[in-house]
Amino acid sequence: MTEPLRIVFAGTPDFAAEHLKALLASRHQIVAVYTQPDRPAGRGQKLAPSPVKQLAAAHDIPVHQPASLRNAEAQAELAALQPDLLVVVAYGLILPQVVLDIPRLGCINSHASLLPRWRGAAPIQRAVEAGDAESGVTVMQMEAGLDTGPMLLKVHTPIAASDTGGSLHDRLAELGPPAVLQAIDGLAAGNLVGEVQDDAQATYAHKLSKDEGRLDWQLPAAELERRIRAFSPWPGTHSLLGGEPLKVLAATLGEGSGQPGQILAASKDGLTVACGAGSLRLTRLQLPGGKPLAFADLFNSRREQFAPGLVLGQ
Repeated sequence: MTEPLRIVFAGTPDFAAEHLKALLASRHQIVAVYTQPDRPAGRGQKLAPSPVKQLAAAHDIPVHQPASLRNAEAQAELAALQPDLLVVVAYGLILPQVVLDIPRLGCINSHASLLPRWRGAAPIQRAVEAGDAESGVTVMQMEAGLDTGPMLLKVHTPIAASDTGGSLHDRLAELGPPAVLQAIDGLAAGNLVGEVQDDAQATYAHKLSKDEGRLDWQLPAAELERRIRAFSPWPGTHSLLGGEPLKVLAATLGEGSGQPGQILAASKDGLTVACGAGSLRLTRLQLPGGKPLAFADLFNSRREQFAPGLVLGQ
């Protein structure tokens, strides 16, 4: 067995924290953690530490939060740690070549897609939205391009017809850490060779925005159904009903057709809305100021609000 490595970890959200947990439980030495600066969160918009920072603090690991790694001072601080390896998971900052060159074994990244498909910021949600049959985690050797480095290891998982962005995220957060540990052992032993990505096969996973959550009823029902699942729990999907915002939390494909956005039927089974092709049956909704509810519960108390013929999105 090779000697334990001096590892610096860089990551920010829950997905990254799951990887840090596995590294902390491994034989390797985590000498420092890098994470994004604290951001305003919640109703009070108070500065909140990232999940990675909270985990590092609980284990007394030094935390660094530079706004950028492009300045000489931040680079010198990292070099002084003398890391064998930098492990990067959903960090959120670009690493310039001078940083990639600091660790003896370079930098590796755990990316939540089967590269070269879905390079970029939102690979989990884009895979569900596109109707991909499978997803996975790719551990790659990092280079200066965005998710373009040689692939060291891949793990696969099918995407079920019921998967949401949240459920796929949680599954990949379980698959990623063991893959990273396996890749670290291979790198340390010198017997892991990266496979160059085929750039011609690359797709880009654009960052999610709340604006994208507005449902365009002109689109086919199948496309909207996938988007509702992909954007659950964040950024969520929504429409308008009688000029009021209506959050759409779950839906299945419905029956019937009509003017896009028109309510075709309402029952305890759901609210059926016509789309550009086919229809959707909305099964879980949230009204302004209300709790998320199964449509059956809303139908009992607010039947007149969901009368067939009304049009959503206006």
